[in-house]
Amino acid sequence: MREAIGLMEFNSIAKGIEVTDTLLKASEVKLLFSSPICPGKYLIIITGEVAAVQNSIDDGKKISAGFLIDVNVIPQVHEKVFPAIAGTTDITEMGAVGVIDAYSSVSAVVAADKAVKTADVELVEVRLARALGGKAFVIITGEVADVRSAVQGGVDAIKEEGLLLGTVIIPSPHPELKNILM
Repeated sequence: MREAIGLMEFNSIAKGIEVTDTLLKASEVKLLFSSPICPGKYLIIITGEVAAVQNSIDDGKKISAGFLIDVNVIPQVHEKVFPAIAGTTDITEMGAVGVIDAYSSVSAVVAADKAVKTADVELVEVRLARALGGKAFVIITGEVADVRSAVQGGVDAIKEEGLLLGTVIIPSPHPELKNILM
């Protein structure tokens, strides 16, 4: 079980590579993702015990020197988040659809985690800034009331940072839209 994840997003690929090395040396954490993302940004995702992840992220912040776009540590991350990031969710039925559109990959993961902790919904996808001009989004499905609650939970988790682009809730999506999203 993954106890925590730490996420850091940079506007410099070189700094992202350097910070990746620092995170891995700082504490006993596992690297889940470290790669350039659009448009010329760099995303790092680590996992491990809460204290180890926090320690690594704190060390990474110390050398970020103005290149850090967004950062977060999520303790007790929900297990639905990882398949949604990897694009391996097994959604067989699509109900109402909720979308959270964000300006950073980190904020999208934070919103996704909060959404599935808020209501009984499924994460269809968490898309992280690849071919999106640096933006990211979360797609949620479930009963209308649950989707509304989940989207609001996700929004509440990221709106203070100013990284929320927008949301939409579609109570009864057209069958062709469902096919596209699944």
